[in-house]
Amino acid sequence: MRNRLTMLVALSGLLVLVSGAGGAGSAGATAGGSARAVAVRVVVPGQPAATAGSISSPPDHAAFGSSFAYPSDGSVVTTGSISASVSTTSGTAATAASTTQVGAISVFKGEITATAVTGAARGSTRGRNASGNFSGATVTGLVVLGTDTPAAPNIRVPLADWGYLTTLEEGTDSSLGAGGTQGFHGVVSALAIHLTAAHGGLPAGSEIQVGYAEASVQASAPAAPKPVVPPGTAPKQTVKKPAKKTPVAPEPKKHKHRTSPPLLGPPTGLQPKLTAGGYVFPVYGPVQFGDSYGAFRGDVSGNWHHGDDIFAPLGAPILACADGIVFSVGWNDVGGNRLWLRDDQGNEYYYAHLSAFTPLAKNGTRVRAGEMLGFVGNTGDAQGTPTHLHFEVHPYSLLFMGYDGAVNPTPYLEAWQHLQDVKFANVASWLAQTGIADPAPKPAAILLQVSDISEASGLDPASLLRALRSQAGGEGQVLRTLGLRPKAPRP
Repeated sequence: MRNRLTMLVALSGLLVLVSGAGGAGSAGATAGGSARAVAVRVVVPGQPAATAGSISSPPDHAAFGSSFAYPSDGSVVTTGSISASVSTTSGTAATAASTTQVGAISVFKGEITATAVTGAARGSTRGRNASGNFSGATVTGLVVLGTDTPAAPNIRVPLADWGYLTTLEEGTDSSLGAGGTQGFHGVVSALAIHLTAAHGGLPAGSEIQVGYAEASVQASAPAAPKPVVPPGTAPKQTVKKPAKKTPVAPEPKKHKHRTSPPLLGPPTGLQPKLTAGGYVFPVYGPVQFGDSYGAFRGDVSGNWHHGDDIFAPLGAPILACADGIVFSVGWNDVGGNRLWLRDDQGNEYYYAHLSAFTPLAKNGTRVRAGEMLGFVGNTGDAQGTPTHLHFEVHPYSLLFMGYDGAVNPTPYLEAWQHLQDVKFANVASWLAQTGIADPAPKPAAILLQVSDISEASGLDPASLLRALRSQAGGEGQVLRTLGLRPKAPRP
């Protein structure tokens, strides 16, 4: 990340430092500077960037706006008031300053929010020296996927399986001009969101920058003194020797068939202890699963399987495996209906291919272990396969690795309490009575058109039976549907 920013800084600042105001960098030139500010910028591959508050100096400029939304419905980004200002001076000394302010920002309908975002970059020269800083760049009230997140320079925050966010993403470049004079070029994005997978209507490779500020200055270079030649002395003739050629390293051989860098394999031998306590197996009822972590998966999911597939009948309840917060509830092409759960110790769990969600599956909802989040299905790239839950474990200590911080979930699954008091052998025939068919319904469909069963607790089998009893024509019908025999009536 820092290398990428440094490269951008060096390339974008080269023209400024070499051909800035007054021809900075040449002999006898005055000091010069430039500044640029962008309050909000949304970059989508293959499309023109959408920006607000984009200005540059010289000359000095300021911009103000009441709000910004992208697209027009604000489903990607909405903000409160925005402002931007830039100013520069040149002469024997130079200064450059840029500031952007954005209020009340919301990204992806509240998945990322902040009360205020400020970008600030400054540069100045003194004599032959140049320096700069990002003092004043801040992000306040930042909440990422339901968690309060402090902002510090160049901190990378994983965004589930679809990207990452960097707070106060900074980059600088210092250079030497003629006569040993210094130049400074600095860039900061108070919030920089990078999508590694499609999400919220944007494709992979999209970027959202909030609070971008840039400043460049170049110290003045003194005029070179003219040589003093004594009267009557002919100038000394010098013969230039041909310059030695700098040896150039041979170009590395290109691999004809390699189109992308080699992929990293799954982390092995890592089994961090999960300490939240009270863990529950994520699927209620009879299941089958094996250790498929790390298996080859073609062109998806980084080419290896990041979790285990838990096979169960269509509609089997999916449970919160721990007390925690639900986030990133929604759809993507690989996971289908999917959600994430973060427990009280910061460990994260990924659920994919759900047929539908329960009312508890909402971003920011706090749930307890055993509460129902959804139902087993085969949505996304699992369409046509036996219905199952794809389940991943992302320990807190490995979140810095992003999506590839997943570890083998098999030992955890084998150790957790597995609730299976209710049999689901004939659940498909019962679902047919509700109008639900296999394969699973389309994204966002509600599997059961009532809230009674979807709010039942997996820790209380009786609550499941009571809910089913009220929806399928009496206790005897429910039990027969589930493959159980109704009890004989009491005398």
